Amino acid sequence: MTVTQCRGIERRRVAMPNPFIKGWKYLTTAMEQAIDENASPTVQIAQAVDAAKAQHQKVFDQAAVVAGNRNQVEMKLHRMQADRDRLEEQARQALAAADAAAASGDAAKAQDLQATAEVFASQLVAVEQQVEETTVSWKAAVAAADEAAKQVKESEARLKSTLAEAEQLRAQAAQAAMQETAMAADEKFQAFQMDDAVPTLDAVRAKIEARYANALGAQELVESTVGDQMTSIVAAGRDMKASARLEEIRAQLSKETAGELTAGVEKAADDAPVDAEVEDEN
Repeated sequence: MTVTQCRGIERRRVAMPNPFIKGWKYLTTAMEQAIDENASPTVQIAQAVDAAKAQHQKVFDQAAVVAGNRNQVEMKLHRMQADRDRLEEQARQALAAADAAAASGDAAKAQDLQATAEVFASQLVAVEQQVEETTVSWKAAVAAADEAAKQVKESEARLKSTLAEAEQLRAQAAQAAMQETAMAADEKFQAFQMDDAVPTLDAVRAKIEARYANALGAQELVESTVGDQMTSIVAAGRDMKASARLEEIRAQLSKETAGELTAGVEKAADDAPVDAEVEDEN
């Protein structure tokens, strides 16, 4: 097998997905999703608060380190300044003593003191250089410490805001839990009431009201029918009385008419002889 073939096989091995890794990633993702869905809000709030406190602690610790570095540089600078002042004073004293020895005519002593003053002056120059460099470092450390203190204040403000928000969320979570408990109890109570074998008071009331309404309707119909019958009877009685009255009136009229006819005949009979006698005389 050539080198090229070996490299091709190696590439295919690398390109082929590992089913164990893929399955593990799937399981971890599914577990994380299940945990997020079933996690208690109170626990998640506590986790968020702990994370915020830990972040603030990191900022505080880092600021403490920066402040400590500033203090360390400041102490070093103060020590160097003290060394500078001491060397300057020693150089001044050696130079003054050398001048005094030279004035008194002691050239050898004056030369030794001059050499000592030069040593002090050389050391003083080196210390002054260190003081200048340390002063620059100290200014940078002071600026860094001020920035760190500012970050600590900002982090503290964020932490207070997070704690206040967490307290509000805890109250909302407690209220939601109480509401869920009340809803669950209400659902259980409704489930207990849903028994088809036992009639409810509403159903009994509806049945009684329906029967009472039907009875009232039947009574109204009966009363209406009896009233119509009484009206018919009264009307029939009135009609019979009217017919009888008419018969009485008709009978009276017949009597009166018969009387008038009889009277007329009698009168005609009485007048007839007189007329005959008158004709005979003529």
